[in-house]
Amino acid sequence: MKRKIAAIFAADIAGYSRLVAEDEEETLRRLASYREVIDDFIAKANGRIFNTAGDAVLAEFPSAVDAVRCAIDIQESLRTRNMAYPPSRQMSFRIGITIGDVVERNGDLLGDGVNIAARLEGLAEVGGICVSRAVHEQVANKLSVQFADIGAQEVKNIPTPVHAYMVAMRREDGTYTTPKLKKPASRMAAAPVWMWPLVVAIVSVVAILVTGFLYNTKLKQAMTAAVTPAATPSPTPTAVAVAPSPTPTQMAKAPMAPMPPSNAGAAMAPMPAPSPSAVPLTGKLVADSVPFINERIRSYLAGDYSASGDYKAFALNVGGFSGSALNQPTEEAARNMALDQCQKRADAAQSPRRCELYAVGNNVVYTHGKPPMPPSPFFRHDAMTERAFASKDFPMVRDPAKVRLENIFVPAAKSRSVALGPGGQYFMVLGAPTPEDSARRSLESCGAISGVACMIVAVDDNFVVPIPTLLRITGFFHAASNASIIADARDEVVRKLGDAMGWNAVAVGTAGRPGLGLKAADEQTAVNTALADCARRDSDCHVIAIGPFTVGPIN
Repeated sequence: MKRKIAAIFAADIAGYSRLVAEDEEETLRRLASYREVIDDFIAKANGRIFNTAGDAVLAEFPSAVDAVRCAIDIQESLRTRNMAYPPSRQMSFRIGITIGDVVERNGDLLGDGVNIAARLEGLAEVGGICVSRAVHEQVANKLSVQFADIGAQEVKNIPTPVHAYMVAMRREDGTYTTPKLKKPASRMAAAPVWMWPLVVAIVSVVAILVTGFLYNTKLKQAMTAAVTPAATPSPTPTAVAVAPSPTPTQMAKAPMAPMPPSNAGAAMAPMPAPSPSAVPLTGKLVADSVPFINERIRSYLAGDYSASGDYKAFALNVGGFSGSALNQPTEEAARNMALDQCQKRADAAQSPRRCELYAVGNNVVYTHGKPPMPPSPFFRHDAMTERAFASKDFPMVRDPAKVRLENIFVPAAKSRSVALGPGGQYFMVLGAPTPEDSARRSLESCGAISGVACMIVAVDDNFVVPIPTLLRITGFFHAASNASIIADARDEVVRKLGDAMGWNAVAVGTAGRPGLGLKAADEQTAVNTALADCARRDSDCHVIAIGPFTVGPIN
């Protein structure tokens, strides 16, 4: 057996037995779906699930910060999913977190740390999080989270009271809930016996005064109602659903940056507004064709959204934020709610992009066409050119962007990627389920913003394109339209470059005759070969391209 200190996370469903009794099959199906969300968030936060039983989940984390951030992400994501169901069928978790000494045995963890986490979970509100004082001290100055001190709590099978704090959860409008304070049990137990008659007397007097006040108030209201017509209540939606949120980006690690909500799946540089396509998207909604969104939202659109009746709407922005409304009283109400949900999410993550309607009912109404995309595959791994990512070497962006990449992209959860536009625009998607999904989404957003196809430059920890160092990168290289190469030679250059792996270079002379250095093991060899090839058919040769970039002299 091995002892260690760990942050212990305990969660289970409030009212699980009632949910099972009412509809066992549906409850178990939704539990499996919700568990996928929880397991995914725990894995991305470097946690490990060490025990499960029915609806309960026990996990360990290397730090309290990771555990609390993960718990917030889980609760916000599940709250969004629950909005598609009536209150009586919502499946909400309580979560408790503590730091404690535990014993590891055959992968399982035992000890007071586990027991206290389970007791804190019992103290948490439905859909809420309760943490110990040790956890509060660790995260209070590291996360943009508000706490309510509920004092020392007597809990079962723990000999000393546990000082606990409730986490204030974010509402849809960006404000925070106010957790209900629970009176410390230890203080009540200490009250002397002689005080109880006095307490009873005071309570009785207060009750009499309150009763009289309420009676007089009710009487006045009844008199007012007799002369004032009743206001017509406004119609309310029967059910509202918001699209599932993108995977968290861990952007909180950037200096001075607030912790983003769980739907902040992407980050971008300040860039121009997207260029509208000449051909707006129309037709029936096809989930697989919707740009910018992650696979969870795509599944939601293909399932719950498509199956729902009118009135409904779905909104998104090029940053990957989205919102939806189901079962609204009118089409206008659905439109407004979807846009409002999406914009609140985008504003909370400080996204500069405005949300737009993508679909009303099952019909696409998006005013922009599909974002321009490069041919697939979107990136390739090449051992000869791939190297470790370094923010200082990121091409075509200024120093502030390199600092942003260092602070946000480098420490973020995998899978992550950065797409680069020919004008220096860039867009990163962080914490995606796969590198391919991250690449697709970053290319879609970058393409929509820049108006032309972008290029995947980095995936996870590596540059996946050759990054020249011998000459200065000036732009993207397109042999078919490069004016430095004579027109009748461009097709051959395109053909020979084709799928050539390794380092490739292109040189031209005064007559525009090209020379190529292909499939070289290093940059210098490619450059030397290209210059030598050019010199055989032209004069005053110089290198114009290395890999996918045009290059020029280093100033």
